[in-house]
Amino acid sequence: MIDLHVHSTHSDGTFTPAELAEHAISQHLSAFALTDHDTVSGLSEAFESVRDLPVEVISGIELSTEYQGKDVHIVGLDFDWHDLHFCSELTRFQDSRNERNRKMTEKLAAKGIAVSMEQLKTQFGDAVLTRAHFARFLYEHGYVSSMREAFSRYLGDHAPCFVPREKVTPQMAVRLIHQTGGIAVLAHPMQYHFSDAQLKDLIRDLKSEGLNGIEAMYSTHTPSQEKKIRHLAQTMGIAISGGSDFHGTNKPDIDLGVGRGNLHIPDSALENLRKHRDRNKTA
Repeated sequence: MIDLHVHSTHSDGTFTPAELAEHAISQHLSAFALTDHDTVSGLSEAFESVRDLPVEVISGIELSTEYQGKDVHIVGLDFDWHDLHFCSELTRFQDSRNERNRKMTEKLAAKGIAVSMEQLKTQFGDAVLTRAHFARFLYEHGYVSSMREAFSRYLGDHAPCFVPREKVTPQMAVRLIHQTGGIAVLAHPMQYHFSDAQLKDLIRDLKSEGLNGIEAMYSTHTPSQEKKIRHLAQTMGIAISGGSDFHGTNKPDIDLGVGRGNLHIPDSALENLRKHRDRNKTA
């Protein structure tokens, strides 16, 4: 059993990469992919942590992009994360996120909320700051009663302190992952609330760039949703991926490898994704 969508303290998770490795063993996983948001800074620790352990780490990342006005995430797997072009482009993505965060602190300040980039960095260290970090800051400093309220009142897509990022398209993300020899996967497709036609159009657009897979096995998918995505993948000629989207205590109802108890991602899922990538390379 494996998990191909996992977060650490290097983005918005609460487990360090080393803690993830230990937890993966306790969950009887043979492998997990560390897919932090727009960063690979945790991969060195992750690979080092499993050196003498019976679990494999898959290089990963979750790239944040924009499509038709919505955040769409592309998971990259099994790529060369030392590639110089990749690192350069990733720095550009991170600079875009940093500028967005600065603007959000200004909007929050206008609402009477005292938060600065310095305070966030002090509290969260070197983590790539996401809206989840802002939400936790607001909750822990008494501005809201829950992280959910932080999103609904201030940080959600239609809330007053939301700031869109510089447009990075999912097509750009897929190309970048492929340039490093990786596998590109459309993450949690049901979260975008696209119509069937819109989702097919997105997959068709990304497949032209070499999209390899789509997350059908996912913590919040119902059996009917998983069946729908599996059928769509088969129809569109892409492979099936799966992941818990584990964040530790930031998503306390979701556990590594099993999600809400409904997940079982076989090792063959990664094997099939790799086969799809290799076929595309020779096509």
